[in-house]
Amino acid sequence: MIVDIHAHYFPKAYNDALLRIGGRSLPEAARPLTARPMRQDDASGIPERLAQMDDAGVRMQVLSPAASPPYAERESDAVDAARLINDSYAELATRHPGRFSAFVSLPLPHIDAALREMERGLDQLGMLGVSMTCSCFDRSTAEAEFEPLYAEMNRRGTVLNYHPIQNGLCSPLINDYGFTVSVGASLEDSAIVLHLIARRVQHRYPRITYVIPHLGGIIPMQLQRLDNQAPRQHPDLPERPSITARRFYYDTVGHGSQAALLCAWKAFGADQLVAGSDYPVLLAFETYRQTFHYVRESDLPAADVDKILNHNTQIILGLEH
Repeated sequence: MIVDIHAHYFPKAYNDALLRIGGRSLPEAARPLTARPMRQDDASGIPERLAQMDDAGVRMQVLSPAASPPYAERESDAVDAARLINDSYAELATRHPGRFSAFVSLPLPHIDAALREMERGLDQLGMLGVSMTCSCFDRSTAEAEFEPLYAEMNRRGTVLNYHPIQNGLCSPLINDYGFTVSVGASLEDSAIVLHLIARRVQHRYPRITYVIPHLGGIIPMQLQRLDNQAPRQHPDLPERPSITARRFYYDTVGHGSQAALLCAWKAFGADQLVAGSDYPVLLAFETYRQTFHYVRESDLPAADVDKILNHNTQIILGLEH
């Protein structure tokens, strides 16, 4: 059965906490009115979610807070929000064993506090990895100030799952034209791959399992061009950019696009694709079952479809028996 590596859950208490914190903890377009894009969730909706999971053949959802992570300028605010969301996920997993788990959300940009919460989430709450957005307060999370986090994740050999923060790469060429979410999110996914390559993060922290959302954005179409042109600006890379890019994993959230799925499959190979849904975002456009069924409907070989849907995520999360 499927393990959905990219799913979200937004408890009311967490929404309320982010709204109380306000300021830079919220996406730019949301300040100070709403913690977009969060949909209010509560325990009463869990039976419907479980029914959708059963219909889609999903054994487990691995939860994270999407583009509204527990980031705040004041450390105490960020810590309180991180503990709240992580405890909420752990409680949900306890109530429904085997159906839910989560990635640890970190109280950024406060590194020491984030290291403590990472330890608590992984060692006490039993979470399956770490969640970070592609940037924090408009700074790439591949930057040097975040390296203590990478060093600890590397020591532990853990999974690191990224998600766009929905800042449109801070570009008026994207945001002023109203494409912050529809296109900007994919560009954020692409940018974190480029930043990890340029800063040689994977080379220096090779024991981390890096997971990029949304089929890697535009990266599948750029591998040859990166190999041809990027070394001029980055002459000290340890290997061709395409090789490093193929060391990452990419989830299958593609809004049903067969072209995007085929491109990612050809670029990265079936072994690097993991099943994800972006639940509940795509429910506005398709059923939860269809979010995964589009992979089955593709022209990919049946053995590769089986790997992508039923094995790869389980393997990298240590759930494959």
